[in-house]
Amino acid sequence: MTERPPQTWQLRDDAEVAACARVLAAAFAAEPATHWIAGRSPRVRAAWFLATLRTHAGLPGARRHLLTDPAGRPVGAAVLTPPATRPAPAAQAAWAARTLRHCGPRPLLRTLRYLHASEAAAVDGAWTLEFIGVAPHSAGRGAGRRLLDHVLTATPAPGGLYLTTADPANVPLYRHFGFTTLRTPAVGPLATTAMWRPATTG
Repeated sequence: MTERPPQTWQLRDDAEVAACARVLAAAFAAEPATHWIAGRSPRVRAAWFLATLRTHAGLPGARRHLLTDPAGRPVGAAVLTPPATRPAPAAQAAWAARTLRHCGPRPLLRTLRYLHASEAAAVDGAWTLEFIGVAPHSAGRGAGRRLLDHVLTATPAPGGLYLTTADPANVPLYRHFGFTTLRTPAVGPLATTAMWRPATTG
């Protein structure tokens, strides 16, 4: 049996919002929190990610990383927020209006509930890894590991890196990369896990 050659992944920093939103909408199709927020509709899920990432792009210092395969097709994306950074009231109102118009009231209200729980568990001074995901057709080929490795090495995070996940299958993976569990807040039917990775030296 011939061994398959390794994939040559390419990374783009400060990536386009629309490209990241498309990849994440595919990557999070079955993720519990996204399913609870956006339901089963691919259209609603895509609109929710686009509205959310457009608002996020206006934050000072916000980061978006896009992973592409050897053919240049986007296969993974990660979105990070610097410490103590949140949208201005006008940007929050614009996000709410877009989400309500394109997704309906349930995604709007459930997003706010999830954000409230996530922010309550956050670590002062830490960056927040808002989203990281790989499109289903590229799962299991090292794309997720390559993307997370890049996030961990490229983010200047002396206060560490914080995230929440509503998928229990993600917890062992993040632990492998040095994250520890802080809290397990419940959000509606979701059993979420808030995790933190301290800054590494050397």
